[in-house]
Amino acid sequence: MERIPVSVIVMTKNEESNIAKCLAGLTDFAEVFVVDSRSTDNTCAIAESYGAKVVQFDWNGRYPKKKQWCLKELPCTYPILLYVDADEEMSPELAAEIRACLPKFSQGYGGAFVGFDYVFAGKKLAYGHRVYKLVLVHQASSEFLDYDDLDAANMWEVEGHYQPAIKGRTFALKHRMLHDDHDSLYHYFDKHNRYSDWEAQLRSKGLMNDPREANLGLRSMMKKVLDNLPFKPLISFLHSYILKFGFLDGAAGFHYAMARATYYWQIGLKMDELAARKQTKLVRPGVVTARPATKESAT
Repeated sequence: MERIPVSVIVMTKNEESNIAKCLAGLTDFAEVFVVDSRSTDNTCAIAESYGAKVVQFDWNGRYPKKKQWCLKELPCTYPILLYVDADEEMSPELAAEIRACLPKFSQGYGGAFVGFDYVFAGKKLAYGHRVYKLVLVHQASSEFLDYDDLDAANMWEVEGHYQPAIKGRTFALKHRMLHDDHDSLYHYFDKHNRYSDWEAQLRSKGLMNDPREANLGLRSMMKKVLDNLPFKPLISFLHSYILKFGFLDGAAGFHYAMARATYYWQIGLKMDELAARKQTKLVRPGVVTARPATKESAT
């Protein structure tokens, strides 16, 4: 059978612990780019051993960031692009569904959402909050928006947690991708600490959830409702652990719900910090220069 006529984009930086499993699941696709950011480990060598086209990306600190740069600058052979993170794994069932859905992109559709099965604390979660991302897009119909976030503390070269803008309709695929980061939990919390810096900055500016972003079903409305509710950490915990039956995943489900609650707690605390800095307009304390001694003061 011919390979799936889709150009896959995998963005990397020091992902040698993840990249082999990621690329092993992409062999059914006709073209795979690994867009690297000057990794200092074996990421690129492993990628080349799997036949991926390795391209280096050097961020200049401005827009476009990495996803949009890939969208516009990579010499992709095919008009349909699939974004896959290095810690994500394609299933044969999802690959087959992607092959079957491609005619939709000539019928007015511009993108497709994929749900993710998360591995957390060593267990694949069957319940709890589920992430959906718009990862299958028509190149000519998609754009990752520029946000006023270049001054966000500890932000980096990849766009934050938001969906691209799409011209045309979107749909959701039935099968899921696996998210399994083979790095430690330190890496997970370090990454989400930086994401909470970014989200706190955008929320403080009133820039979260741009209406131009694509959303799945009622998720846009749900995000707006959550934005206006107090006690977001508690609500996010109850949503994942109780309403979404996360308790059925045992200890891992509890810890995942707690991690989500902690993320929103961090955002709220950092927003308070930003507001306090803005209100007081912190300035550097002045330096007091000693006056030279006079004859009277010396006696």
